[in-house]
Amino acid sequence: MKNTIARLAGALLALALTTSLAQSKVTIAVGGGSCLCYLPTVLARQLGEYDKAGLDVELVDLKGGSDALKAVLGGSADVVSGYFDHCVNLAAKKQELQAFVVYDRYPGLVLVVAPSRTNDIKSVKDLAGKKVGVSAPGSSTDFFLKYMLKKNGLDPTSAAVIGVGLGATAVAAMEQGQIDAAVMLDPSVTVLQGSHKDLRILSDTRTQKDTLETFGGEYPGGALYSTAAWVSGHEKETQALTNAILATLAWIHSHSPEEIMAKMPEETVGKNKDLYLAALKNTIPMYSETGKMDPKGADAVLAVFSVGSPEVANAKIDVSKTFTNKFVDHAKKSAGTAK
Repeated sequence: MKNTIARLAGALLALALTTSLAQSKVTIAVGGGSCLCYLPTVLARQLGEYDKAGLDVELVDLKGGSDALKAVLGGSADVVSGYFDHCVNLAAKKQELQAFVVYDRYPGLVLVVAPSRTNDIKSVKDLAGKKVGVSAPGSSTDFFLKYMLKKNGLDPTSAAVIGVGLGATAVAAMEQGQIDAAVMLDPSVTVLQGSHKDLRILSDTRTQKDTLETFGGEYPGGALYSTAAWVSGHEKETQALTNAILATLAWIHSHSPEEIMAKMPEETVGKNKDLYLAALKNTIPMYSETGKMDPKGADAVLAVFSVGSPEVANAKIDVSKTFTNKFVDHAKKSAGTAK
């Protein structure tokens, strides 16, 4: 497997170096750059993959996926690095968004009880009337909370949603008792577990097993996406971004966690490298090896949203229009690794 991945990386590099693209400027809005769920987007810059693909990429770090989405819809960014479920949710509002390369096989979302509330919050049902932190209202963390409340027989709006970000601000809000629980991602979850050994986790989607138990099927997480109009009008840039992410995914799966951490910005890793490394080891299986969207996974996202959102359930969404695999297929065909 590692030899195949290495050959893919080499072929993609050769493809990128022979691409006739000039240095096109692309702005990517990231829904929380410190989160390991978005690591491939940041690592691609650290490895120089955007440059190799002929792109001048600016990464804009925002508080959550909803803020990143607003940046693209408002015209201040070209592409979102965020969770695919926004593409499905916006389809219900007749806004056409399209994911073109998927880097997270699982969402990695974790519903965690604040350390001070461990004794009185023992199940999702106990969250009714409580303050629950999310990265930002309207983000994937918020969608996940509403889904879990609905799944456990509660009104999706029965908990008060508080935006706390994804990194140190979320950890601080939990430890200082500003919120009763939160939907978090790594490395924040591992950081909390390092300080609170009895940390109560109500739901965890960091592995295939946990994801299947939660959603009943695979559920894609992070992806690069934009408006369908931008994708169709900027196919060279879209292809170049896809090539860069695929090369980065290949690099991830052919290097050790220690080597990956060494490439990440110091401010992203933070002072406690041991905890970051532990979180990274937990997260690596989450990263895609193919970059492709599994149509069944896209269907699962639609099914989940239909449970918690009458608007989505009644919208008659054609989920096949919310993603495309043609850029991934083209990259692999050009690299001679098409399957």
